[in-house]
Amino acid sequence: MIENDNSIEAVRHSLSHLLAFSVKELFPGSQNAIGPAVENGFYQDFEIAGTLTEDDLPKIEAKMKEVLQSWQGFERREADLNDALTVFADNKYKQELATEFAEGGKTLTIYTSGTFVDLCKGGHVQDIKAINPDGFKLMKVAGAYWRGDEKNIMLTRVYGVAFATAKELRQHLEMLEAAKKRDHRKLGKELDLFVISDLVGPGLPLFTPRGTVLRNKLIEFSEELQKQGGYQETWNPHMTRVELYKTSGHYDKYPERFDVSSVESDDAFMMKPMNCPHHTQIYASRPRSYKDLPLRFMETTTMYRDEKSGELHGLSRVRALTQDDSHAFVRHDQIEFEMQSLLGMVKQMYLTLDMQLSVELSFRDDSDNYFGDREVWARAEEIIERVAATEQLDYKVEKGEAAFYGPKIDIYISDALGRRWQCATVQLDFVQPERFNLEYTDSDGTKQRPAMVHKAILGSIERFLSVYIEHTAGRFPIWIAPEQVRIITVNQEQSTTDFAESIVQKANELGLRVSVDNENESVGKKIRDAEVWKVPYTLVIGEKEIANGQVVPRVRSDLVVIAAHPELSVEDFLKTVANETKMRVNKTSL
Repeated sequence: MIENDNSIEAVRHSLSHLLAFSVKELFPGSQNAIGPAVENGFYQDFEIAGTLTEDDLPKIEAKMKEVLQSWQGFERREADLNDALTVFADNKYKQELATEFAEGGKTLTIYTSGTFVDLCKGGHVQDIKAINPDGFKLMKVAGAYWRGDEKNIMLTRVYGVAFATAKELRQHLEMLEAAKKRDHRKLGKELDLFVISDLVGPGLPLFTPRGTVLRNKLIEFSEELQKQGGYQETWNPHMTRVELYKTSGHYDKYPERFDVSSVESDDAFMMKPMNCPHHTQIYASRPRSYKDLPLRFMETTTMYRDEKSGELHGLSRVRALTQDDSHAFVRHDQIEFEMQSLLGMVKQMYLTLDMQLSVELSFRDDSDNYFGDREVWARAEEIIERVAATEQLDYKVEKGEAAFYGPKIDIYISDALGRRWQCATVQLDFVQPERFNLEYTDSDGTKQRPAMVHKAILGSIERFLSVYIEHTAGRFPIWIAPEQVRIITVNQEQSTTDFAESIVQKANELGLRVSVDNENESVGKKIRDAEVWKVPYTLVIGEKEIANGQVVPRVRSDLVVIAAHPELSVEDFLKTVANETKMRVNKTSL
């Protein structure tokens, strides 16, 4: 039994009931399916009698506020299956849920508020006055398959947001408006970073030259950190026999797979949805000694998952995702050091990217959805919590969020709008070494089983870029910017063009990314164009600059520490930018 309270989660859950009742009142004959509280709000799924569009949301919201005035609370009673089937005789969705819950041994509970009756496990407000009529708003209408299965009927989902106060609601709506301006899909197009082509297919982004710079600079940094930690590069093919993933356990755990057939072989193949089983086979390819460990493999590799088309979203949910993947095979006495080393890499990455971290320890729950003995899991979770304490991480434990093969430390980053995103992860795995029968010879000659430590610093590069583009609003730091310097010519005379090209040549020698705007446009327009493209540095080149070889760089406003930019020689300016790139600074020293 879930007790009622007046928390914001209980408010949101209660509002989903209020939404269900109001829609059924306005659209007679409609059936409500499910409607949980979610982050920042709630939703409810319906089979609508008629048509419900976003134009109907103000009317539904008004009805909810009207009904709220007469509701007194939620009355709970327990029911057996026959009782529930009778009460919900006109709702096939509630009947299906009641049957499933009863067969699973769960107690069926029915809640009544006013004339509205619903099958629910509870978690409502104790006091209906806890629901602020000025603290919620209906936001959008979408389609959703019943039970998330595309073979089932498509239902109408109505989303709402809810907060304790009108002020919090207003702040959230303002954040959403700001988020629209930072939408990575919008900025990706405006800044020419990536393309989604109908001919290539949904969920398969194409990165332009500018976007590839951004992508590669992140990967270079990740790989640099890993190599400093003793990781060696590997390469694995992008397809494999399905037996590899059946042995690891991934085959049945991840049905979102792309199968591949061969015209000459009876073997079943698939595109790889993850990389860890491949690395086990490199480990298993030869005898290993305790002296060989830790053995560390790293690989930035693309994987393929058949995500549902309705869930694909820009770079944040794709079918081809690239991970900065690594796996360390370690003796048990080396586990904690290895995990601490990997956490150090994560901290360095996000400190450099100027992003705040928070941590969740993802452990197993009491279900049977996990491989391996519970005693082994308990030991792994104990180790992870000890590492988190040693690293002085401010963490919370989330039961039921572990990978099927082991617990993990999930790293969340907060963006400029305060939203949290899970990106990096460090995972401890005793299961796969067991399933693949991995061994090493210990100092006493006995055969021992290594542990496996999984890591991703950025996680999915595509997903991280979706977060980072929105976090920065496309104003990338100097070291990672696709275009670091733009040279603007005052005129198109040959001497000006030659001088600009000489700067480009010197910049190229220093590994900088520089372009020239020599179009027949006003200087003012060229400067505005550079601002639109969010270029960190702009140089305006005319007769004075040619005569004395000095430039006064225009600096993008968010990079400025001191608002005075001295006149510099071209060489000194370029060397400064090169040093800022090497040092991966976020603010200019000019």
